Amino acid sequence: MLYVASHLSVVVVVCTQVVMLVLAWKLDAQSMGYFTLQEWLRGMGSLQCDSTERLRNSLDYLRSVLNDSTSFKLIYRYAFDFAREKDQRSLDLNTAKCMLGLLLGKTWPLFPVFNQFLEQSKYKVINKDQWCNVLEFSRTINLDLSNYDEDGAWPVLLDEFVEWYKERQMS
Repeated sequence: MLYVASHLSVVVVVCTQVVMLVLAWKLDAQSMGYFTLQEWLRGMGSLQCDSTERLRNSLDYLRSVLNDSTSFKLIYRYAFDFAREKDQRSLDLNTAKCMLGLLLGKTWPLFPVFNQFLEQSKYKVINKDQWCNVLEFSRTINLDLSNYDEDGAWPVLLDEFVEWYKERQMS
């Protein structure tokens, strides 16, 4: 669902679905919560959308972009910078959990457990390295974590998640 309200040079958009993140990526929007008029016009031009109906009809295409692993990775990386406060280098934990849920919640079976880990962890923010490695972890590590290498180059966050998860499995 798309909610658009225009006020001078800003178009306010409320993201209620992952397709809105893909749209923001296509528009090369710099800030979550609104699109500038320039971003909107440039993006709508590149999407060949000159009406609300054409935009509505392009939503299936925008959703399909998520099925391409290269595009998904670009959108995932874009989401970090898009969602963070511009004066911060990290993403606050609540925003990170929300964005991870939006991007990985339906496709990564371990996401609910990882989200639970984040909720009880000491972490208050997620940095870009951690963010990018969560995607890699979700794509490469088996659900039973059998191929997880403790001596690998994973961030401590993921080492702690694996340790926490394995302890829970034993109890």
